[in-house]
Amino acid sequence: MIHNMELYQVFYITAKAGSLSKAAEELFVTQPAVTHSIKQLEAKLGGQLFVRTARGVTLTTEGRELFTYIEQAYHFIQNGERIITEMHQLTHGEVRIGAGDTLCKHFLLPHLKQFHEAFPKIKIQVTNRTTTETIALLKEGKIDLGIVNLPYSDSQITIQESVSIQDCFLAGDMYKHLAEKPIPLEQLLEQPLILLEKGSSTRAYLDHFAQQNGLSIKPEIELGSVDLLIEFARNGFGIACATKEFVSQELLDGALYEIQLTTPLPARKVGIVTLKSTLLSASANHLFETLKGIHTR
Repeated sequence: MIHNMELYQVFYITAKAGSLSKAAEELFVTQPAVTHSIKQLEAKLGGQLFVRTARGVTLTTEGRELFTYIEQAYHFIQNGERIITEMHQLTHGEVRIGAGDTLCKHFLLPHLKQFHEAFPKIKIQVTNRTTTETIALLKEGKIDLGIVNLPYSDSQITIQESVSIQDCFLAGDMYKHLAEKPIPLEQLLEQPLILLEKGSSTRAYLDHFAQQNGLSIKPEIELGSVDLLIEFARNGFGIACATKEFVSQELLDGALYEIQLTTPLPARKVGIVTLKSTLLSASANHLFETLKGIHTR
């Protein structure tokens, strides 16, 4: 098994370098040794992995497929090495987090600031993605934990519920007359709606809510940012949907008006997701426990 692992290492380094000679230099072996290892692996797998070119080597179709899995394995190996290094002290290390723009700004950032002040030597990497993309990064071993909107279900991940959030419909002065009393969903859907694009968990949640009430949502404008939704609503383009807790100041200032429904949107929760098959590093686990405990305070 160790011998096979060495063959895969030679394959991975060669694929990354695009050159047999450069791979040999990085591995501190001779170029014939690299060539021999690749031939052994090709014989074991029953197919050609590289094609020689004037500039070096490129992967075949089979080689590219294998590289995808080997690269993921390297990410997991790096995770394991990092966990051992950080096991006893939080003086070095890294926490890699995936989160959408809105959750990052309004939920994660305040707590991340406290974490950074307490452990300034821990490197923090934040990747902004949708819930679906965050889950994909988690499965690839590229982030340690993700902050997502619930509900979400996946057998490969562990979901820890955190704070409850309440979505609401918002508008500027042009539609403030609709905020005088709760209105039916049917009446709301007759107005120009400004919603997030399909593919986000929030949009899927709204579509599901409408379907449960025997209706469908057809927005006038679809955007990729909640901040843009709010600006478009404030400027009279229609009615947007956002998390009430994240626009509380705008509501207090009278810049936006909440349009209530006779059948309100159900509350939902923020979720902290981790991969079931992977142990968190000491620093990532400390942040996870902090975020997990927020809803109990």
